[in-house]
Amino acid sequence: MAVFLCTGYVQIMLIYLNEKQIEIKNGGHLYALREQNKADADLLIVNGYPASTDQELHAGDHVTMIQQGEQPSAEELESLMMARHTPGVHEKVKQGCVGIAGAGGLGSHVAIALARVGIGQLNIADFDIVEPSNLNRQQYFIDQIGMPKVHALRDNLQRINPGTKIKIFNQKVTAENLADFFGDVEILVEAFDAADQKAMLTNTFLCNFPEKYLVAASGVAGYEASNSIRTTKVTEHFYLCGDGITAAEPGRGLMAPRVGIAAHHQANAVLQLLLNKVPG
Repeated sequence: MAVFLCTGYVQIMLIYLNEKQIEIKNGGHLYALREQNKADADLLIVNGYPASTDQELHAGDHVTMIQQGEQPSAEELESLMMARHTPGVHEKVKQGCVGIAGAGGLGSHVAIALARVGIGQLNIADFDIVEPSNLNRQQYFIDQIGMPKVHALRDNLQRINPGTKIKIFNQKVTAENLADFFGDVEILVEAFDAADQKAMLTNTFLCNFPEKYLVAASGVAGYEASNSIRTTKVTEHFYLCGDGITAAEPGRGLMAPRVGIAAHHQANAVLQLLLNKVPG
């Protein structure tokens, strides 16, 4: 909303500079704002888009100024990370609390995507450790082999975005403990491999939390066509990502490209739900 304040004959307007609200004179320009606030900034972003030339600013604009190579404070980092977002998105995403059941190929990709968009809190549960065979598709590193996946993933997420709160559970998810792990989330991401575990989680969560959302995956193996992976609305609160067919089996393994595509379908569905959009 455009907000103007009149002070005598000078008209003042409110804009956001690195996500802090400030007052400037109506008719102010981008380059003048840079000279007054961060003269050494070499990247200017206005309303989520890099500005290559000077331009007049308008009330409610979101301006981000970045000096490349500079190590920002924790407070500045959050605003700089979200500079490319559409204005108004970050405020909603930051309030989000999302659960991820499984920290393998799907779960580790989903977690990193959501941390990068600035999610407020992630609850992540997995009982496994990082193994060499995981590195072909999961978001871990050689020096993390042998670590519990949830510990390794938390470390990686905190390096990406220390502003996201991470709650981890180094245990197998069961029908009995699911509410303990995910009772406080708005949306749960199913990221298991085994069909029986997928069924258990889906049935338990939707029965016990009918007003919350579940975003699951099925059919992500091999190297078939990328565009065969879809986000499908199953019920009002249940979405499924994948092609629904290509399970891992002899002769068809799990590989980084398609697993990553499906995981990012899941992450984008979560983002859409947090923003009150219908995934698809």
